Amino acid sequence: MSKQTYEVIVFGATSFVGQILCQYLMDRFGLEGDLKWAAAGRSQTKLDSLKATLRGNAKALPTLVADAADEQALAELCKQTSVVISTVGPYALYGEPLVKACAESGTHYCDLTGEVQWIKRMVDRYEATARASGARIVHCCGFDSIPSDLGVYFLQQQSQQRFGAPCPRVKMRVKAAKGEFSGGTVASLMNVTKEAVASPELRRELADPYSICPSSYPNLAKQPEITMAVHDEDFNSWLAPFIMSGINTRVVQRSNALADQAYGESFQYDEAMLTGSGAKGMLAAYGISLGLGGFLVAAALKPSRWALEKFVLPAPGEGPSPTVQENGYFDLRFMGCTSKGEKIRVKVTGDRDPGYGSTAKMLGEAGVCLAKDLASVESAGGFWTPATLMGEKLVERLQAHAGLTFEVLE
Repeated sequence: MSKQTYEVIVFGATSFVGQILCQYLMDRFGLEGDLKWAAAGRSQTKLDSLKATLRGNAKALPTLVADAADEQALAELCKQTSVVISTVGPYALYGEPLVKACAESGTHYCDLTGEVQWIKRMVDRYEATARASGARIVHCCGFDSIPSDLGVYFLQQQSQQRFGAPCPRVKMRVKAAKGEFSGGTVASLMNVTKEAVASPELRRELADPYSICPSSYPNLAKQPEITMAVHDEDFNSWLAPFIMSGINTRVVQRSNALADQAYGESFQYDEAMLTGSGAKGMLAAYGISLGLGGFLVAAALKPSRWALEKFVLPAPGEGPSPTVQENGYFDLRFMGCTSKGEKIRVKVTGDRDPGYGSTAKMLGEAGVCLAKDLASVESAGGFWTPATLMGEKLVERLQAHAGLTFEVLE
């Protein structure tokens, strides 16, 4: 088969997110629409079961069998497509062979990982290979970290239009969100915790806000970090830590680095959750802070981690029901300040639960953007971020098709 047999292959199609993503592509394109796509996984039996559960003419959905650890099968997979979308996590355990195959073959790739330590390993090992082959590798194309990365990108574009300058200081605040964790997300979080417990070097790496920036990146500005309850005058609200900030802030800093410090030479960025004003907001902020801290301590200790995985947290393959996904949403607020003190506020919203309903749509549109919008665009191979490679094109797609909004508030 030629490389153009398919434009997109969904790898890990029978995973929890993979199933949601395949249904999204079926609803959006069908099998005879403006996208040639296929589903791939390690088991033909599970792929056949997937086709039986999908709405639409799914019996005709092309399927391919490849194991995440079979380098030869993955190389053959890459020969058949322009883009691979991977939902196979935890990526630190299962993701490297596919990234390697894509980098070597010049096949474009995107995923929904939030595993910052794995991203750094992939960049270190395969950046030169991807540049040589022309493969464009884009991690973090789900809730981690498209709303944060493109939210800052959108804010900076608006700041340039209004003030003629970027905002070297940006804050992101989660105003509201509704959704649930899936077993896949829990498995990834637990794996990162296990790795960090065993490696002091990794703990130092995870604490570095510039850990996935190029080594030549000159920005050494101290980065703010919300680790306990604190009051924010700009939002007139108490704040609690946001569990996804550890990956989102790193991706945004990498975007600034890859964009030649377009956000400012001393760009500062942080994320937190709004809990409200007054005594009620303060109590909520301290409650969330202590609860999150207790969970992270429990996850770090082997006995309590086992108990969490056994009795409390969802297992891999489990996740929120379709009703929960449809009733979920997120509302993120960004505030930027120029070096002259001019301020701008924007918001980014999604119409499904952050981790699954919205993530599947974001990931799907990122893959289609790679296949369609960037097919004739000259940009180098290598490891990109959503903002630096897809930018405005992806913003437009997400607003037109994926239920996201990007809006200036003032």
